[in-house]
Amino acid sequence: MQEYFAHETSIIDEGAVIGKGTKIWHFSHVMDGSRIGDRCVIGQNVFISMGVKIGDGVKIQNNVSIYTGVVIEDDVFLGPSCVFTNVINPRAFVERKEDFRRTVVQKGASIGANATIVCGNDIGRYALVGAGAVVTKKVPDHAIVYGTPARVCGYVCECGEKLPKSLICTACRKTLISAEPLASDESHEQKCR
Repeated sequence: MQEYFAHETSIIDEGAVIGKGTKIWHFSHVMDGSRIGDRCVIGQNVFISMGVKIGDGVKIQNNVSIYTGVVIEDDVFLGPSCVFTNVINPRAFVERKEDFRRTVVQKGASIGANATIVCGNDIGRYALVGAGAVVTKKVPDHAIVYGTPARVCGYVCECGEKLPKSLICTACRKTLISAEPLASDESHEQKCR
């Protein structure tokens, strides 16, 4: 008996593994060899390619394509129309399936709407990628990044609140133990606007 929900317009290829309590909505396609964890929500028009691994409790909003080489860990949020790549130098007339670069979105991270993640650049635990950002390098744990290219412009708590300079969350009182220091000069502030 099927322990997940798939809308009648979705396509689930034979060989895809889907966890208990997961919901897959209109016009989505889950390919053979992919694994989706428990309690995930897969929005409308989502494509999940062969070999993709998605953890438990993941929320994927509408119009997201997750290509071979991308790993999504537990409790990740992927905003509408965010983009993953898997080849750094694609050409329509050159086969590059052996050149797929791995990208890991680590536990609890959130990626905003229309953000682009260039392949090979992992997103750290509980990091927050702003809407429309273009990620061209690794994002540290708990970092807030935005812009083109994306830059670290602050830190965020596990609960989702932006952390003050003390790195003690005003909402849940947790303390972030280690974080790369931010420049305090005006030029840094300009880059992060």
